[in-house]
Amino acid sequence: MIRVNDEISIRDDEIFESFIRSDGPGGQNVNKVSTAVQLRFDARRSPSLPPNVGKRLARLAGSRLTRDGEIVITARRHRTREANRRDALARLVDLIARAAVPPRKRVPTRPSRATVRRRLEDKAKRAQVKRLRQADPEE
Repeated sequence: MIRVNDEISIRDDEIFESFIRSDGPGGQNVNKVSTAVQLRFDARRSPSLPPNVGKRLARLAGSRLTRDGEIVITARRHRTREANRRDALARLVDLIARAAVPPRKRVPTRPSRATVRRRLEDKAKRAQVKRLRQADPEE
């Protein structure tokens, strides 16, 4: 089990890993060993995620989300397979943790009287400037 927070834990069998060749540091080793990790998590069909978290997760995932509802994270920062696995998993857990936080409701506020008065005074000044710039129609 992978623990995201107090309420959400993901079963290990919900995450699929495949190893691919990586670019970047590693010299000749880069051409021989598949150290990059491609992690897949089916966010749409996961029984571990509450529905509202799944929807927020899909929105947060952006281009990492496939049409089938899978989140694909590719980790190739490190030279070793194990470090890339940890990196990909940490990025997935972070993404899910951010999706688990419900958005704060916006409380509509009204502008204060002083703000309204200042805005109207500024507007009147601007109108006065524009009137003074206009050509006199009687000339």
